Amino acid sequence: MQLKVISSSSAGNCYILENEKEALIIEAGVRFEKIKQALNFNLNKVIACLVTHEHGDHAKAVHEVLAAGIKVFASAGTHKAIGSFAHHNAMVNYRINIMGGFQFKPFDVKHDAAEPVGYLINHADCGNVLFLTDSYYSEYTFSSLNNVIIEANYCQNILDERLQSGSSPAILRDRVIQSHMSIDTCVDMLRANDLSQVNNIVLIHLSDKNSDAVQFKKRVQEATGKTVYVADVNQTFQLNKTPF
Repeated sequence: MQLKVISSSSAGNCYILENEKEALIIEAGVRFEKIKQALNFNLNKVIACLVTHEHGDHAKAVHEVLAAGIKVFASAGTHKAIGSFAHHNAMVNYRINIMGGFQFKPFDVKHDAAEPVGYLINHADCGNVLFLTDSYYSEYTFSSLNNVIIEANYCQNILDERLQSGSSPAILRDRVIQSHMSIDTCVDMLRANDLSQVNNIVLIHLSDKNSDAVQFKKRVQEATGKTVYVADVNQTFQLNKTPF
């Protein structure tokens, strides 16, 4: 199973989990044209699109995705906030959803949005995949994970230094702290989970100005002993169920 990163930042977020036969879009926060290009314009293999919340960097292309005949799964609150609730392809998350070879289960997260969620995704090719972004904390732990895609948005020290230098206002710092996951919280979250079967950890949604990709990767590697990637535009990673 491949994970294609179309974009992973405050400018836009979109990822595709796909094998030769099926594709699952996760987030639609980029132009629909970019999504189609990443799929080589083969929309027939797309079984669904998952959206975590209504903010533009995660949902700006939702209406076009729906119009293309792709089912978009999100919470009722998210669909209402986007204005997509009435579309026949707008699907409200069930406790467990099954589309093609994929199963996905939503769980609530802590973010400044209407009804934000994360997803636990399963497919025979990639096993159990945790997708968690735009949440300053997670009250849940997860078992039997094989791959983790998780936000590491900012470093508290960098955020404080930018405030002290006057390059970032206090209101922006406070908003980041109250809505996104820091590298410290990310590491704590990973340590709280059983990672014995995890093959890969992908760090996503790093802040352009409040993060350090090299240091974040090093910290997570040292804390977990796992293969760690930092998502960037147009990257592809292998997310298999086993290391081989």
